[in-house]
Amino acid sequence: MPRDLLVTSALERIGAAADGDAAAVRVATETSVSQADELIVSVRFTNTTEQVLDSIRITSPLPPDLRYVAQSASGPGSDVLFSVDDGSSFGFPEELTLPTPDGGVRGADAADYTHVRWILRAPLDAGATGIARFRAVPR
Repeated sequence: MPRDLLVTSALERIGAAADGDAAAVRVATETSVSQADELIVSVRFTNTTEQVLDSIRITSPLPPDLRYVAQSASGPGSDVLFSVDDGSSFGFPEELTLPTPDGGVRGADAADYTHVRWILRAPLDAGATGIARFRAVPR
């Protein structure tokens, strides 16, 4: 079966630039990172067909050793949703809840997210490429 959408991911480590500001200093190739690192998870997607694709959803699981940084997801012309149940369901942050030990529910926070999903609001032209990103820190 041909692939209609090619999706790849990369991690960029954030470090201090010479002027003291945060800057992406290199692509992290290893999966373990120090507690001081902040990472940018970049998800590149490409329409590999000769046709316009509609209703595109890009989903990225959060590696288990990373925690999503609140309000850091961005993507071209997209709505960003999150999952707290390993990708079974998605919603906006204010919609997500988790059960509590006493049988109640609590609002989920960024540390609870297991997946990030971008829903593109416009069709993706043939051959078009985009990048969606979010920041994460080690757990």
